[in-house]
Amino acid sequence: MTYKSILYEVQDGIAKVTLNIPEKMNRLSNETMKEVVAALKEAKEDDSVRVVVMAAAGDKAFCAGANLADFKGLSAVEGRKVFAAFAALSRVFIDLGKPSIAAVNGLALAGGCGLAIYPDITIASENAKFGLPEINVGVWSCMVSASLPRMVGRKKALELLMTGDMIDAGEAERIGLINRVVPHDKLEETVMELARKISKKSPVVMNLGRDSYYTMLDMDFDKAVTYLLEMLAMIIGTEDCQEGVTAFMEKRKPVWKRK
Repeated sequence: MTYKSILYEVQDGIAKVTLNIPEKMNRLSNETMKEVVAALKEAKEDDSVRVVVMAAAGDKAFCAGANLADFKGLSAVEGRKVFAAFAALSRVFIDLGKPSIAAVNGLALAGGCGLAIYPDITIASENAKFGLPEINVGVWSCMVSASLPRMVGRKKALELLMTGDMIDAGEAERIGLINRVVPHDKLEETVMELARKISKKSPVVMNLGRDSYYTMLDMDFDKAVTYLLEMLAMIIGTEDCQEGVTAFMEKRKPVWKRK
């Protein structure tokens, strides 16, 4: 597929999706969101891809969210069609079936904040800032609301949603919104090193384990334990798990069979 506002490349098992409209602060038009979703689905279907990295061009903004002017004059029916792209974007990382990492530098605001935190792991430059300023113009950050309290808790989520205040990368790490803050000039290196590390794990076990993690999040404790017991039995029965155990006992590196 040919993309206009993003770059998509695959190298050594790592797919990199890069927002590439820095002159527009990498804003999320409907078309841009559709391209990101399409690229992630392309990565999902590509058996050579083991890890996905979400990044952005430029130093000013990872993504400043949607263009609010696009909302003006929309009816509820029209808005629902437009915002379906936001919903798709909020789901696509969970449905990816593969590990994902966000590399965040500059502003990550509104839907752009969502895009920064939807991947499994988020690494941010010390220059990054996060916020949900929609409330300041009479819009509630609905799509991000689904993920936010699961990461930072109900109280902190409501504070961010209600105030629209921006927080720096250090505070984002402290409250659990992101995983790690690194110096600006180490962001790319740190993210790619982590991606390479994860890419060396068993793809089939990573897929089963990751999917089981997201599935059990909405279960109560007893149901989660019962479900995870079944998943553990399935994982133990894979050829990759048996190869991993054998390789450990033989003091060698495993050779994954993806089965």
